[in-house]
Amino acid sequence: MLQLEQMRYILTAALLATAPAEAAMRHAVGTFEVKMTQREADVADGVPLARIHVAKTFTGGLAATGSGDMLTGGDPAAGSSAYVLIERVTGTLDGTPGSFALMHSATMYGGKQDQRIVVVPGTGTGALTGLTGTLTMRIEGGKHFYDLAYEIAPR
Repeated sequence: MLQLEQMRYILTAALLATAPAEAAMRHAVGTFEVKMTQREADVADGVPLARIHVAKTFTGGLAATGSGDMLTGGDPAAGSSAYVLIERVTGTLDGTPGSFALMHSATMYGGKQDQRIVVVPGTGTGALTGLTGTLTMRIEGGKHFYDLAYEIAPR
């Protein structure tokens, strides 16, 4: 019985410890435009790969530009593909100037998508030093939207 009580204590302490962090998260929301330029593409052994340069302009809570190189593989027309992208973002986040990097990792299989975009730890510069967070994006009516949930650790 003591082990059960210890587990309850540990779980309760863990939940309480994470509650303030969740409450501290801020959200920058807005839209972005994206331009993609294919650099290389090849098919070897039946596996298609492509390298694409991505350039973005963010408006809203994140007023910035982003750029990076994407590596893709798979067959999107058949509903199966993946991409990775490291993107450098420079501008202001809710009025705070600086830059940071985002890491994108996504797969699609059978039409179902799994995407994760995170601020690369330790990449915040200027007043964005200590930035952590995750970005979600969606497309509605041909328009791109983002929501960056973030926090900046005090110095």
